[in-house]
Amino acid sequence: MFTLFTDRFGGVSSSPYDYLNFGDHVGDNPDHVAANRSSLVARVGPTLFMNQIHGDNFHVAHSADESIPTCDALITTTPAINLAVQVADCIPLLIHGDSVVAAVHVGRKGLVNDIAVKVLDEMNRLGGKNFSAWIGPHICGTCYEVSQGVFEEVTSKYPTSRSQTAKGTHALDIARPLREILEQRGVTVNESDICTVESLDHFSYRRDGVTGRTVGVIAL
Repeated sequence: MFTLFTDRFGGVSSSPYDYLNFGDHVGDNPDHVAANRSSLVARVGPTLFMNQIHGDNFHVAHSADESIPTCDALITTTPAINLAVQVADCIPLLIHGDSVVAAVHVGRKGLVNDIAVKVLDEMNRLGGKNFSAWIGPHICGTCYEVSQGVFEEVTSKYPTSRSQTAKGTHALDIARPLREILEQRGVTVNESDICTVESLDHFSYRRDGVTGRTVGVIAL
């Protein structure tokens, strides 16, 4: 089993995507993105990315050479396929079972749409057990300011996501209910304490607007 969370260092992209940007949809030079992705493959082996759309669909992968799927979670039971999830504030969730792994993009919409639950159900169906999960660097509850409408939408389903900013406005802590969801299903959870907004070592859409994407990577 292999897991990795990248930061923004070690790549070839120029500002504001400096340096190790894996996002091919954010305005960066495509040649730079391709070089960054190639450097990842050279480091960890064949890697499958996905076109993420803040939905709740997953794709079960059998080869890293597949066409890039449009979904927000990748699952595989095939060894030596690295699964990559891109983020710039959302949660990169990596899940490992005895015979199956998944890389999951969990933002506010993914949380509300129960993407983590759906992925775990599929991993169980595929024979997985003894699950561990890694919640990678993500926006913290103090920095994730939202409108009252969004706040009510999320907290009505997951009350423990309630938070507030330093100035007392509505905010969400989406990692807290995600951790509870996982632990209630018997998953051992490891959580990063890095906030992407506060860490200049990481890309943050909320902080910078135009920016790159880091990745979380997992393989059997």
